[in-house]
Amino acid sequence: MSLKSTGRTHWDGDLFTGSGETSLDSGATPPMRVTWKARAEDHGGLTSPEELIAAAHASCYSMALSNTLAKAGTPPTSIDTQATATFVPGTGITAMELEVRAAVAGISEDDFLSAAQDAKENCPVSQALKGNVPISLVASLS
Repeated sequence: MSLKSTGRTHWDGDLFTGSGETSLDSGATPPMRVTWKARAEDHGGLTSPEELIAAAHASCYSMALSNTLAKAGTPPTSIDTQATATFVPGTGITAMELEVRAAVAGISEDDFLSAAQDAKENCPVSQALKGNVPISLVASLS
């Protein structure tokens, strides 16, 4: 079974002075405004494609880590993941940084770090970025 997920953007004007509105067909969030300035200079309450990719990566990674830990017999109590995409105008996305802190009873630090690395390598968003964007990981137990 497959599920298609769709996002849409309507854009008015040129790249530097124009603006757009991005929405998710699921209706999970209200429409989000996007501009070049929000992408390259300052978010100013707006979003950017890179911020949306970072959010997708954080959620995907958290889900993958949760599954990896549960399969190992140490399901997490909680996982907090931050993903930060670096965008350089004229170059593109140059890095993705993952930081995760998790509460997991009965796991050693080494086993947790191994699970965190496995999730980084195997979550679908990491797979999509692999070979195109370096992905770093800092993982710790809370």
